[in-house]
Amino acid sequence: MSSTNAFFQNMSIVHPEYFFIVGLSGIPYSNYYCIFLLIAYFIAVIGNSIVLLIIALERSLHCPKYIGVFNLALADLGETNAWIPNMMNAFFSDSQYMSYNACLANMFFVNLFISVQSTTLVVLAFDRFIAICLPLRYHAIVNNTVMSLMFVVLWMFNSSLVALSTSLMNQLSFCKSNVVQSFYCDYGPVSRLACNNNSLNLFLTNLIAALFLIAPVFIIVLSYLGIFFALSKITTWEARLKALKTCVSHLLLVVTFFLPIICMFIASSFTYITPNARIVSLSLSFTLPPMLNPIIYVLNTAEIRVLIRKLLKNKIMPIRKNILK
Repeated sequence: MSSTNAFFQNMSIVHPEYFFIVGLSGIPYSNYYCIFLLIAYFIAVIGNSIVLLIIALERSLHCPKYIGVFNLALADLGETNAWIPNMMNAFFSDSQYMSYNACLANMFFVNLFISVQSTTLVVLAFDRFIAICLPLRYHAIVNNTVMSLMFVVLWMFNSSLVALSTSLMNQLSFCKSNVVQSFYCDYGPVSRLACNNNSLNLFLTNLIAALFLIAPVFIIVLSYLGIFFALSKITTWEARLKALKTCVSHLLLVVTFFLPIICMFIASSFTYITPNARIVSLSLSFTLPPMLNPIIYVLNTAEIRVLIRKLLKNKIMPIRKNILK
């Protein structure tokens, strides 16, 4: 009897053949915004690919800090490719339909890479904290093995949690609307379309937000409070500035990633944000970090700048010689 009830309960779960992703439809000047996203996409792909290649090929960069930078560039590259090409295809081909399974895959990969970006910034904050607060023990605490293990655990934990939340979408029944008010298959807007009990899904939404947005900001702020306390003990301003300079790139990455999202959540808690305004602000917060991160690291990291100059010199010098001949 119980198996029969379970059968009918499963039969009552309705999954749509496809979802309609609203994206940028109805947004003023959406053509210009799409051109901006396309430019940002190419900058992000080229920039992060260069960072990945330089770190992978240059042995002098095979150290804990650049293992973190490598993972961040990998997550940036994955996140950019997870949603921008789909949105560009939907916008330019006028086909905003996404099959149910493709929607879940899109949801998984976007959320996974966003979560990896967030937690990687925490790991990089830990690296800077140990380097400045415990400099004599840095190589004992933070080494390539420890950093690699941290990222293996990070990828496994994030993948498991995001896969769990995505798989639970199969327990929801969509019998009313299949219109997703977002630019990708966003977990929150999709789960709110359910016409059966979605309390577990909403709980996981809040849990993921707490783990990958609130907790990272809290941990990073605590780590920098410790860093500033350690810097206050240094007697000379020159030494303080030299130590603080090693944190500039990371601080810029943190501000670029977290500030737009935090501002949007604060604004939404005080005033009503239209779906179009939410889509634009959230898409910008997804677009800017992958585009700016490689630029920030190239401009603020002497080792990468020197390597790029060497590569350009090795490429340009033979061309000049051939021209002179």
